[in-house]
Amino acid sequence: MAKLYFYYSAMNAGKSTTLLQAAYNYEERGLRSLLLTPETNLRDGAGVISSRIGVKSPAHVFSLGESLLDVCRREHSARPVACVFVDEAQFLTRRQVHELGDVADELCVPVLTYGLRTDFQGNLFEGSQFLLAWADVISEIKTICHCGRKATMVLRIGSDGQTIRGGEQIKVGGNESYVSVCRLHFKSGLGTNDQPKLPFDDFSEDSEPGTYSR
Repeated sequence: MAKLYFYYSAMNAGKSTTLLQAAYNYEERGLRSLLLTPETNLRDGAGVISSRIGVKSPAHVFSLGESLLDVCRREHSARPVACVFVDEAQFLTRRQVHELGDVADELCVPVLTYGLRTDFQGNLFEGSQFLLAWADVISEIKTICHCGRKATMVLRIGSDGQTIRGGEQIKVGGNESYVSVCRLHFKSGLGTNDQPKLPFDDFSEDSEPGTYSR
């Protein structure tokens, strides 16, 4: 039975790299994979999934009003699809997450989605909320904060290097706009914690330095 997967992480954990490697594994074995990316993802150009290490692949661009079940059914009818991959899955709508479940259940095609769990204010994205609720398999791709602890949150940073606390939820950007941090530094960055920031080389017993991919 095909399943719906959700791989989530903070920024710069290697989500797109992992997606592209998995898709390549299918293609290498002569199995077609369908790559999907939302129209809001224009950081590397429309219709491209790109990783920080330079690997990239063309992808079908979908709008937030488009039926992903229809897209996958059409592509699967034209030429069998062995697996569907969705980048920046946090931007999905509730309906689209439901449709991806239909792809797995009705078309019997596994769907692997990759995205952020929360935004720069610590709130769930719509797509992430319903993937966490409805996905068959939920897995974390881990990365680290500058202090060595596991990074689970994202801060938005302005051109002056200061934390931005308000604004629209969706603003596409890279290292110049966002930084992944642990919960302690997230609270510190938003000014909701009186504890001082830890020095970069301060590792706690549970920080497990070196065990998380950058």
